[in-house]
Amino acid sequence: MEIIREGVVFASVPGTDKQSCAFPGCCVLPNGRWIVSFRVASKKDNVSDQRVMFSYSDDQGKNWSEPYMPFQRRPVDGKDGCFRAAYLSSFGGKRVSAAIFWIDATDLARPFFNEKNGGLIDTRLFISWSEDCGETWSDPSIVDTMPYNVPTPVTGYCLNMPNGEIACQFETYNEYDATCPWKFRSVMMFSSDGGRTWPRHVVVLPAERIYGWDQRISLLKDGSLIDMFWTYDNVTSTYLNIHSCKSVDGGYTWSKLWDTGIPGQPGLALSTLDGRLVVPYVDRTNSPAIRMRESQDDGRTWSKISEITLYDPSIECQTLVKKQMNDVWIELEKYSVGLPAPAILPDGKMLIVYYAGVDKDRTDIRWVLVRP
Repeated sequence: MEIIREGVVFASVPGTDKQSCAFPGCCVLPNGRWIVSFRVASKKDNVSDQRVMFSYSDDQGKNWSEPYMPFQRRPVDGKDGCFRAAYLSSFGGKRVSAAIFWIDATDLARPFFNEKNGGLIDTRLFISWSEDCGETWSDPSIVDTMPYNVPTPVTGYCLNMPNGEIACQFETYNEYDATCPWKFRSVMMFSSDGGRTWPRHVVVLPAERIYGWDQRISLLKDGSLIDMFWTYDNVTSTYLNIHSCKSVDGGYTWSKLWDTGIPGQPGLALSTLDGRLVVPYVDRTNSPAIRMRESQDDGRTWSKISEITLYDPSIECQTLVKKQMNDVWIELEKYSVGLPAPAILPDGKMLIVYYAGVDKDRTDIRWVLVRP
């Protein structure tokens, strides 16, 4: 694997409400257009002025459109809220989907996570469609995630399944002031009517001791699915290697987890034209860095020898010694490098976008093109 070239989608604008740029997504359309989504705000932890922006390139990253805001803030159940992230996927031709992360912005004094009960500020999943290569977007519609009438942060993009269904993905938290125990779940939901209703769901991973955060579900060339998790041991309060599981029946059932041997936080795994899998990830072992590895056995093992570094700012380690769950959330706010999102080009090259900077509140959206 080798880097072909790299650049910046959008640079931080210090002292403005576009100083903190994070949480990117991307897709490549059949006509060659690259579309990148990202969140802008004055600070990483600022909810009040955050919003989702899109930018696109029609010349493989040489030039980028002026960022535009496709979705306006809106209330849900009487609560003022805004959009925090969007995950994009191509559905063929000019059609693009966006799975959008909505967050309650009513009480800005509340911490995002309630350590007492595993509660989260209310979050919901919306979906929007573009029929013109991302130029314009439909009014976002909320996904009915019942039986999960709890905060459901979206973890990735919509999948265009081989059987004609659309699948979305999210994880579950307690309501902010709930008194019941927190039951974390990584979930897929399925629609057979183009996203109008979502009657079927599957729990990919129920959490007990081991939590599989930020699931990244990939639809591979052979029609199987692989899910990769940022994996946390809630007894020892430590992150484990990335773990993974697989489905060969369209997401109806899933294998047991296995340890991939990769440290850190995964992006999506993608199939190469010659049948390998590659995955970008954030290695937080020391200084945070974006790296990529390949697998030649359907994701069971990932060769360290194959690893390349996509971005390494050589800054101080941003991880903490954790004693309780709330320390995880404190650590998250320190990160200034993360969330690599990949997409494959028709010729097999791979685009990876991520956020990066030396300070958590001054980060850019960067891209790199890789020959796998």
